[in-house]
Amino acid sequence: MNIEEVVLVDKKGKVKGFKEKQKAHIIPTCLHKAISVLVFDKNKVLIQKRAKYKKTWPLFWANTCCSHPRKGESFQKAAERRLFEEMGIRTKLKRVFRIIYESKFDNNWGENEYDWVFVGEYKGKVNPDPKEIAEYKWIDLKDLKKDIIKNPQIYTPWFKIILKRI
Repeated sequence: MNIEEVVLVDKKGKVKGFKEKQKAHIIPTCLHKAISVLVFDKNKVLIQKRAKYKKTWPLFWANTCCSHPRKGESFQKAAERRLFEEMGIRTKLKRVFRIIYESKFDNNWGENEYDWVFVGEYKGKVNPDPKEIAEYKWIDLKDLKKDIIKNPQIYTPWFKIILKRI
């Protein structure tokens, strides 16, 4: 069995080590590298409802995909890899900004991420991985922002932070 690790970093992004992915998300969490991707088709953005099997924020709506770079993998390559693994999409991605955030899901699980955000354009078929994604939809960006204000409890904390900057 191959144990997946995340890359631990300081607040400047300097690598500090590695930790098993699951253990890095147990409170107290460790700051680690992450990627978040948003794919657009004109004014619509592709969002996903996270699978019920996720340890953090299961069945919450989030951005198109998100994950962690592997040891030795660039943020760009991680974003491209996970977009294909989660949504079955290949498209050019542009790195737009970075956020650092920490959030508790419950008394055991949380996030503490040094997260680079990528955006891309795509028009075509989506083929989501059901182990990762419970549902997906294309939604107008203005409608999404209104819904987040109306129903913040159904969205992941990082997605709300990212959308304030998009």
